Parts: sequence; C-alpha cells; structure tokens
Amino acid sequence: MAAVSAAFPPVLSLKGAGPALAAKLQRLGVMDVRDLVLLAPLRYEDRSKILPIASASQGKCLIEGEVVLTDITGRSRPMLVCRLCDSSGSLDLRFFHFNAGMRNRLMPGTRWRCFGEVKVSSFGKEMIHPQMEPADASLPGIVPIYPAVAGVTQKVLRRLIGQALTLFESHPQWLPCVSPVSEQAAMTTLQALKFLHQPPAEAEVVLLNSGSHPVQQRLAWEELLAHHLSLQSLQDFRQTGQGPKMEAPSFLIDTFLSSLPFPLTDAQRRVFAEIQADLGSGRPMGRLVQGDVGCGKTVVAALAALVSHGSGYQTVLMAPTELLAEQHFQTWRQWLSPLEIEVHLLTSKMSGKDRRQVLAAMKDSSKAVFIGTHALFQREVHFARLGLVIVDEQHRFGVDQRLTLKAKGEQVIPHYLVMTATPIPRTLAMLRYGDMAVSVIDQLPPGRQPVETRVMSQKRREELIARLQTWIKQGRQAYWVCTLIEESEALDCEAAEDTASALQSSLPGVRIGLVHGRMKPVEKEQVMTAFKQGEIDLLVATTVIEVGVDVPNAGLMVIDNAERLGLAQLHQLRGRVGRGPGQSYCILLYKPPLTDIARQRLDFVRQCNDGFALAEKDLELRGPGEVLGTRQSGALQFKMADPVRDQNLLLKVQKDAKALREHEGASIPTLLKFWLGDGNQYADV
Repeated sequence: MAAVSAAFPPVLSLKGAGPALAAKLQRLGVMDVRDLVLLAPLRYEDRSKILPIASASQGKCLIEGEVVLTDITGRSRPMLVCRLCDSSGSLDLRFFHFNAGMRNRLMPGTRWRCFGEVKVSSFGKEMIHPQMEPADASLPGIVPIYPAVAGVTQKVLRRLIGQALTLFESHPQWLPCVSPVSEQAAMTTLQALKFLHQPPAEAEVVLLNSGSHPVQQRLAWEELLAHHLSLQSLQDFRQTGQGPKMEAPSFLIDTFLSSLPFPLTDAQRRVFAEIQADLGSGRPMGRLVQGDVGCGKTVVAALAALVSHGSGYQTVLMAPTELLAEQHFQTWRQWLSPLEIEVHLLTSKMSGKDRRQVLAAMKDSSKAVFIGTHALFQREVHFARLGLVIVDEQHRFGVDQRLTLKAKGEQVIPHYLVMTATPIPRTLAMLRYGDMAVSVIDQLPPGRQPVETRVMSQKRREELIARLQTWIKQGRQAYWVCTLIEESEALDCEAAEDTASALQSSLPGVRIGLVHGRMKPVEKEQVMTAFKQGEIDLLVATTVIEVGVDVPNAGLMVIDNAERLGLAQLHQLRGRVGRGPGQSYCILLYKPPLTDIARQRLDFVRQCNDGFALAEKDLELRGPGEVLGTRQSGALQFKMADPVRDQNLLLKVQKDAKALREHEGASIPTLLKFWLGDGNQYADV
C-alpha cells in the first residue's frame, strides 16, 4: 500500500498558537491540524434564539437585557451582583470570581447578552457566572462545546479549529475523496467537518447531541471504513504471504488425547479442525478463539502447538501476567514432557544462567515450546524456526506488541492464534479482529453446573464471614477477591494484605493465603501450589487471579467491592469457581449506596451466566475501550464513531470497503492517513 508523504502542519503553524498553548493541547491528543479538525464536540448549545427573561425557566438559555444595578455584597466572601432587565422582567447575574475591570464593564446602562443556566431561588431568577458578550455582537448560533483542558478556553479552541478548516480547504489533497452512496449525507469530508464544527442555526440540536445527525453518521461511516480497510490490508498480507505448512503425525495427537483425563467436547474438536485447516494451508493463520471461562481453550492451543512441533517448528505462548505464564508453564510441561517436547519459561524477572539457557534454546533448531510474558518482545530474543504464535487474552496487548512478536519469525511469517475468555460482542469482534477468522468454543465440559451468584451488602459482612467458616469446616476452599477504585497495584496489594489480616482475626484456625501482583513469582507460585494442594483454605487475592487459576475444590468466591468492576471482569473472576463437583457460589459484596449503573451491572451478572450476553451488556454500559481494556493500548479510540451507537453502519461499511478496493483503490492511502494517522503503520505490515 502506498504511503502518503505529506505530514499535517503542527499546531504551532497556526496564528496565536505558541509553545505553551501547543503543550496544553497535547493533553487532548492534539498535535497537528488534523487532530484539531477531528476533535469532536462533546455537545452543542443552542444560542441562536434570545428568550425574554420572563420566559426563561430552569435550564440553559440565552437572554439579553440592560444592567440596572451593579453591587458587591458579602464581607467574608465578596460577590459581584448585577441586575439585568428587559421589557418582560429581571434576572440577577452572580459572580464569585471577579475583578475591578469586570465591575467597570458591567455598569448600569450597558446592554449584555448572557448564556448560562437559569436557577430560581427565593430571590427570583439568577445566573451564576454566565458567558457574556455585548448585546450588539452577532448571535453565536449553535455552539459546539469541546473537551476541556486547563488553560485553553472554548473560544480559543473554536478559533484554532476554524483556522485548521481553512487550511484543509486550501489543501484538499489532505482529505479523503470518498463519499457514501446515501441521499442522507451526500457531502464531502470537508463539508461534513465544517458542519460539525460550525453548524448552521437551523441544525437540529437534539440530533447533534445524540450523535445521530446525518452529518455525524457520515463522518462515523468514513472512520469505520478506514478502520475496516486497514484490517483488510492485514488480511491481504496473510492471504498473499507465505506461512509454514504444517501437518502433525497423527500418533502425536492421538497419544496426547489419550493422556488427558477427559474427552474433548464436540466444540473443541470442531475448533481444532478449523485450526488444522489453517495450519496446513501454507498461508499465515490469523484466528481468534473465543470461549467462556472453563471451556477448554488451552487444550485446543496445546493441540495446535503439537502440530507445529510435529512439523519441525517452534511455538510461543504469550500470557499477559507472570502468574498466568507460570500457570501455563506448569500445565504445558505436565502435558508435553511425556511426549519428549521441551517447554521453557521466559519472564522479565529471570536473569543469569536460566535466562541465557532459554535464549540459547530459542536460537538453536530446537522444536521447543516457549511460554512467557512481555519479555518475549525484547531485542535479544531471536527464534531459529518460529512457526506458531499463541497469545492468551489478546485484548490486554496493543497492536504494536502483537506485530513485534510476529516479526520474531525470521524465516517465515508465523501462524497467529489468539485465545480469549472475554466474550467479545459481534460489533467489537468485527472492529478489532476484522482481519482474523473467528472460532467459538460454545460448549462447556459435561457435568459443569452454573455458578449461583448472590448480591450482598457490606452491612452483612459479619454474617458472610460466619457462613464462610461453615463452608471451610466442610472441607471446601474459597477465594476472597479485593478490588480498589484506584488503578494502583500498590493500593490493591495493601487492601488485600489488610483484608487477609482482618479475616485471620475473624476466622481463627482457618489457613489463609495471600496473592497479589507485587509478590515475587516464586512466592506467588508457592502460595498457589499450596492452595491447589489443599494446604490453604481461603485465598485472599487481588484481581491478579482473574485468569489462569484452576482449583476444583474452591467452590466459593467473595468479590469485595464488586460494584467497582465491569461485567466482563466479574464474569472472568466468577469462572475461577464451578470447576469441581457440587454447587458453587459467587458472592458480590458491595458498598451502599449503589449508583443506578452499578445496580444494573450487579443485577445482570447475578441473573446471567452467558458470557456473550454479559459482554453485550458491558459494552452498552461502559463502552468499547473499557470492555476490551484498550484505553492504555490506544486501540478502538474512535474520534467520531461509536461502536454501540453506530452498529447499523457496519454492514454498509463492509460492502462499501469492497467497492472502494475494486473501483477507487487510489483513494485508500489518503483515507487511512487522515483517519488513522500514525496508527496506520500496522496497515502496511
């Protein structure tokens, strides 16, 4: 795909934009003029009509009148009060922050136009700190309100965006030359952007504020189109690139399956057959395997690794946390060692002789399996014959990391298999994994009972602890998961330590273990091993145990402050229980009072055990960035589109992308450059 050469001018090229202002705008993600025109308003305010003061009710509106009184009241907290009158009535303007110049401008006899929220008190109608301009100024019309950043006023933002739009008008080659086949919004990108930032007075504010105005849909369509085309370029790369052609000896697969203490489900067999077909095609595989917690994705991944090994290639399995990597390492070594297949572990905390041995094994012709964390991205990591990359919980990694690991296949383009126990709604799967085939393991092993979920207030904490003691006396084990509202590993660990100490005081004789993210890998492994072997009755942990821990005898989980977690994460945690015989329970312990959304979330997870239904609800309540955990990785941070609101555009986008590639391929580079900017780097990989 051809590159687009010209970069967009920086903010500093605009009149009145100095280094200090440019630095402040960077907090909004605004670096150049493209970022400015793609800075979508949060909402719109209708300032096109002046209301008589008598007609102004509670809420925001525009009024105009003459100042008849200006005074400063209050001694401990002075306040500037101005009385504004028109022919219908009067209203007080109140300013808690003011100066002498402001008081002089608001002298009796001057006429002002004010926009703000009208409040009605015992003293009558008033506006506090309204936006003001002289009455002889032109009417503002419909005004866009942008995200706030300290030191940058809305007026400055509107002025800079106006300059940026003028620049794009002078350089039309910067803009995409595509438009949807739609009577609803048959306009160019520049026309749509001008409407977005400078809407005419007759524009429907209700539609604009809902995001459903035809112009907003026009821009959302184009952004989704660019995203889809970028993913398609990755898919093209796989279709045209050469991947290792793999076919494992059947005896290797049969020996492995016969060693398992359980038979595969029909769903597991179906998904493995799909993977086998990809591995044998000679083209680089890109496949996403979705499945609810406990459905057996890891076994299917191990079968894929056997195909890779039997064909003479190395396999890498990457996990998002050291705890999960260690869990995989123990499981895979137990499975594969009897087949005389080497399994190595590489984490960032390994050093010395152990690390050198693993790196040396990667460089030689060993057909080993390598399991690790982000350490697999490091420069000194080189593989002699990497054929298969398996990534667990892909949504926790950014696109750059995904491509860096794939690039480690120095001889051929390795196959790429993604596993996730986070059920991804169809909308997000299309947007984030549009370049990949999708397999779903939609069947749980026989005998599994749904986990019974209950919601309980912190006021019943002591009652819960008493029930917990009874549970443990019956020979069962339990989890107590601690969460904090701050995204701080240190604070989470402190909360877990405090909880473990308090529970030990309340439960004398109960063997309590503690696991959190700041413990050394060896310490975590020791605690987890003790828990698995029944030497610990109650495991207190942070959400670090969200993935990877399998203890069949642990049939009870308490999630402390459950209202702070999303549905997908609650479902993931709940999946740690229900893996053994008998009924299992999950207690969602919350701190009242609950917000409406938190109440909806807890009620929904209590009633529903369907991971995909929970994921759809989570998407509706929290948005795509939170559901997939992509706020940090930068993925799915759309500027104009909303994956929930704009689902109706997706089928049209797929159809239009195909037509564009067939008939107007020359316009695609400009489209991708405009909407994806530097993020388009992965479109050419």
